Amino acid sequence: MASASSLTLLSPLIPKSPVKLTNANYKILMQENKVSLRLRREIMLKGVAMLPLLVFGELGPPIAEAREVEVGSYLPPSPSDPSFVVFKASPKDTPALRAGNVQPYQFLIPPSWKQSRVANILSGNYCQPKCAEPWVEVKFEDEKQGKVQVVASPLIRLTNKPNASIEEIGSPEKVIASLGPFVTGNSYDPDELLETSIEKIGDQTYYKYVLETPFALTGSHNLAKATAKGSTVVLFVASANDKQWSSSQKTLKAMLDSFQV
Repeated sequence: MASASSLTLLSPLIPKSPVKLTNANYKILMQENKVSLRLRREIMLKGVAMLPLLVFGELGPPIAEAREVEVGSYLPPSPSDPSFVVFKASPKDTPALRAGNVQPYQFLIPPSWKQSRVANILSGNYCQPKCAEPWVEVKFEDEKQGKVQVVASPLIRLTNKPNASIEEIGSPEKVIASLGPFVTGNSYDPDELLETSIEKIGDQTYYKYVLETPFALTGSHNLAKATAKGSTVVLFVASANDKQWSSSQKTLKAMLDSFQV
């Protein structure tokens, strides 16, 4: 065992050559190591702190921050109803539109609403243009009125027929049975379906739904509208809790009615 006054170490430069250190020298060595570790830690932390500047320096603030503004500040008013603005989705808005996997769509929104960020994993960004599962296109919300989102699903999940219309896929009940979980955010119970209807806008057919969903993650009240175009089924969902629904159901229904692909 080494004496109290000295310590034998192997030299890092000459592996089998012992180096004798006095207690004083050993303390100096340990202090230098601590200083070196502290400097490396400070450099690493400063590097991490600089990452946002490197990532966003030329692009402006993060998306979540940039979108925290009311849509009325940048979307045009509706010609038919000035109490709404018009959102027209374009390729700059979603990965699926850029890939040509979804046809452009539009709907009305109250000017006080704000656009919510869609998580990258839910946006279909990683799988375009051949996603096997549904993805979220866009989301908007208002704390007092509720929220809306557009969900897109590959047509092949519902039918093997290429470019099938919504009628060729099946009845409104069959379609909502497949897409219901994307309305509620968890599970779908046919008993929650209160009303179905069919709407024609030009050559495009839409299935419309009214659901009362007490256990849904999206909210206890849900409205939905679905259509098929190209290789995709597009679903518009408007959701609200009981408090929001009592004052905003008319607004949410107007938004639903305005949706078209």
